[in-house]
Amino acid sequence: MADPRQYQTRMRTAGADAGAVIDQGLRAHMLRVYNYMALALGITGVTAYATYMGAVNNPAFAELLFGSPLRFVVMLAPLALVFFLSFRIHRMSVGAAQTTFWIYSGLMGLSLSSIFLVYTGESIVQTFFVTAASFGALSLFGYTTKRDLSAMGSFLVMGLFGLIIASIVNIFLASSAVAFAISAIGVVVFAGLTAWDTQKIKEMYVEADGDEMAGRKAIMGALTLYLDFINLFLFLLRFLGNRN
Repeated sequence: MADPRQYQTRMRTAGADAGAVIDQGLRAHMLRVYNYMALALGITGVTAYATYMGAVNNPAFAELLFGSPLRFVVMLAPLALVFFLSFRIHRMSVGAAQTTFWIYSGLMGLSLSSIFLVYTGESIVQTFFVTAASFGALSLFGYTTKRDLSAMGSFLVMGLFGLIIASIVNIFLASSAVAFAISAIGVVVFAGLTAWDTQKIKEMYVEADGDEMAGRKAIMGALTLYLDFINLFLFLLRFLGNRN
């Protein structure tokens, strides 16, 4: 007669082995997400600085980029492309989605090149490292916490829409007090979204996903965290950046 204790031991061992496989797969998935995000940030940073240096060394290029109607194209192109990628990624191959993501990060670099005209290079670098440290801590919290952040996430999404509306209104008001409040709320909102989005990306991982589905999930996860990082950086820059 079989010993029930041996059966229970085998079941616990099998469960532990399955859990180890899932944890290993999840770690690989999250590492893929972070690598995509880091590469996109690198493309954005290099493009932004190269564009700025090109504008400094070529006044005609600077006038075209910052003083002509082309500047509206540069500002709006990343927004159009991120919507395109978000709505079309489920029909795209992983290679096409990656390429679109890299193009988007390059366009974002063009759009962000103007910050070098407004803030000193030293303060931009300092703010970047502050953002990186904050983002890392918040994302780690979202990855490790056992608390369900869904309720907080829903509240933050509503706060994000309010932030967008307030920013549009303040274009016409041009109020420094409102701008300060928007910046403060923006830091809080994107700090919370970093933790929530990390938890969502973790929960969306499914071991049985094929290569195509897993690749798309990794790219969308990287895009989400990339946007959290960029917005957190820009709002912090308003507080920490020294203007030229």
